[in-house]
Amino acid sequence: MASHPATDPRSFLGLVGRGAAMGAADVVPGVSGGTVALLTGIYDRLIGNIGIGARSIGRLVRADLRGAIRQLGRVEWGFLIPVGVGLLAAVVLLAGVIEEALIEHPEPMAGLFLGLVVASVLIAGRGVEWTPGRLTTAGLVGVALFVALGWQGAPVADPGGPALFGAGAVAICAMILPGVSGSFLLLMMGMYATLIDIIDDRLLVDAAVFGAGAVFGLACFSTLLARLLADHPHEVLAVMVGLLLGSTRVLWPWPHGVGVVSRHTGETVSGTGLGWPDAASGLVSPTLLAMIAMALVLVIDRLARGSDH
Repeated sequence: MASHPATDPRSFLGLVGRGAAMGAADVVPGVSGGTVALLTGIYDRLIGNIGIGARSIGRLVRADLRGAIRQLGRVEWGFLIPVGVGLLAAVVLLAGVIEEALIEHPEPMAGLFLGLVVASVLIAGRGVEWTPGRLTTAGLVGVALFVALGWQGAPVADPGGPALFGAGAVAICAMILPGVSGSFLLLMMGMYATLIDIIDDRLLVDAAVFGAGAVFGLACFSTLLARLLADHPHEVLAVMVGLLLGSTRVLWPWPHGVGVVSRHTGETVSGTGLGWPDAASGLVSPTLLAMIAMALVLVIDRLARGSDH
């Protein structure tokens, strides 16, 4: 894989937009940036390039400077840089905005994201050559994640460096997997409100520690994931479908929508309870937004596939 600079401004802006969508999704507990990458058709390319970069870090650790430089030369920087710029910009600019929207309008927001995830299941499932074994795998993974998402830890006050490093390593692995929300894992570990504070208050030292953990986790996990995608693509996609199905628990709009923790009070605003609206009127906006989001994604996917032929 060679480096191909994104000299076309339209292509560059398109990649920045995809990265921004991934960053916005990663801020939301229950939605994965990996899901957006899968929907926008850049997932395999993203994982492949991250895997190449991770191998260069491994060579650098072994003091093989020439090998590290050679590996870095194979990275598509013209692809990774605009995606990364969009992702980081969205996280910094939208963290507080999205948190407030989730707190003020939890059920409609949950409906919107639920529609995106359901569309993701349909798109990802289309790429699998289904067998009884793969169906069983997807089902078991979905049930396991559905149950696991019922767990939620209390917010951690003033975490130390090791806790921030570990949280970064765990969250980044989830963020590149469709269906697994790094933000929700942070919520389960009690670290979500802390990370939002770090971003909003520009706590650079804490952000650097968290980022170092993210780089470490990404280097360890991306190589394995890229190899699995190359050797067992249908099995990996079946697992991803299961992850997407299981993630619907945290996106169920009722009773309280997507689970978040208010950074102002530290109080859990909503969780992973499963219920039904008290009045029929409570069905309207979440259901409508879910249908619109689902239809929009499927139409975009159809247009994208049509342009490939």
